[in-house]
Amino acid sequence: MDTDPKILWQRLQAGVDVAVAGNNADVLLGVRDAFLRFFHDTIDKTVTVTISPQAVQGPPPTGLPVSDEDTLRRARASVAEMEIALADGHLFYVANEGGLHSLEVDGKIRYFVRNWTVVRCPAGEAWGASGSLQLPERLVQGLDSEQIPFAIPATRRGGGMIRSLTYGTETRRKAIATSALHALSSVLYGFLEGRSLR
Repeated sequence: MDTDPKILWQRLQAGVDVAVAGNNADVLLGVRDAFLRFFHDTIDKTVTVTISPQAVQGPPPTGLPVSDEDTLRRARASVAEMEIALADGHLFYVANEGGLHSLEVDGKIRYFVRNWTVVRCPAGEAWGASGSLQLPERLVQGLDSEQIPFAIPATRRGGGMIRSLTYGTETRRKAIATSALHALSSVLYGFLEGRSLR
């Protein structure tokens, strides 16, 4: 991929074409929300944003990844798979994964959920995360590390883990939009300098 800022800017003028791993509506709409917000609110010019869902093999369903590293590894593998299959046919390649991470403070481990998004384009690759939400201790109390990835009281159909844990006040779509916006902002930082920014 060409990293010349002028060429990237010219390609952006023709529209923003985004290949997104999977066909989940929350993922597709969350990524779309992030790209629209970034390009429409940041650049003083409206560009067309096209989201193209892509089938990816992905890992077998084994519960949530149990670390940020594992979550990012899954998302990066999906991005790489799309790049190979589509042979640079898109300007952006995006994958999102939800996962767990833990922190040990004062000898006690606490578990959190969040979404990670990987964005790859001619400017490079960047990762962005949504906010972390602590799993209530009563959900994980007495569980070993292999049981914890299955302790989330949520289904995709019901709106996912974030929606379940926040009584519906936060949605997976919003979390994905936040993580995608963070990744997109990071990967394009410095490439749009000197353009009409708001």
